[in-house]
Amino acid sequence: MVLLALAIAVPLLLLRPSETSAYHYEMMGTCRMVCDPYSQKPGGTTAMEVIQNVAPQPPMAQGSRGEPGRPGKPGPRGPPGEPGPPGPRGPPGERGGGKLVFPALTGPDNGEADGLNSTSGSPRIAFYVGLKNPHEGYEVLKFDDVITNLGNLYDPSTGKFTCHVSGIYFFTYHVLMRGGDGTSMWADLCKNGQVRASAIAQDADQNYDYASNSAVLHLDSGDEVYVKLDGGKAHGGNNNKYSTFSGFMLYPD
Repeated sequence: MVLLALAIAVPLLLLRPSETSAYHYEMMGTCRMVCDPYSQKPGGTTAMEVIQNVAPQPPMAQGSRGEPGRPGKPGPRGPPGEPGPPGPRGPPGERGGGKLVFPALTGPDNGEADGLNSTSGSPRIAFYVGLKNPHEGYEVLKFDDVITNLGNLYDPSTGKFTCHVSGIYFFTYHVLMRGGDGTSMWADLCKNGQVRASAIAQDADQNYDYASNSAVLHLDSGDEVYVKLDGGKAHGGNNNKYSTFSGFMLYPD
């Protein structure tokens, strides 16, 4: 009976672990986790790595916002931009109500001869004359066929226009050359003896050719304008007006 009890008790005692042994193993595990956190088994991770991966990190503390810094230096100037579209068209201006009034001319005759426009009081100066008699050599062409002479400022006896009202004038002339002998003809528009326009007609196996030119001149009172032959022969043409000289005032000073 005793032997039977021992046979049952002995195996039980051998299989049950003691409390001292369990505590030993628990302390060994805790000590290794605390005292040797950086030792790593082959093919494994350290205890510290496990703690860092598992334990959440505390949030970073955020301080107050600082004062703004000083403004930086201005950068280089950029390229100019493209021109903008044109603006809208402005309104039309008011119509002027003034009227130009020029000083009237006085002359020996009345009506159109004195160059006075009775409606506006502005001077009317214009002349158109033709050459009846032929000329040659070096002389002033005396256009003796007077068709128009407003202002009576052209003198057919001298062939000269004399200015009485300072201003801007237009002059033109056409002189027919009487050729056939192989010579040429020059005709100059002169102001107070100075050439202001020139023209030439050449006899190239022809009997006649034209020399023509025109000019816009400023004249002062007393200035003289005329056409001067500078070599050659000018054809008269009786009343046919092959050679003509004309001029008129554009506007006074």
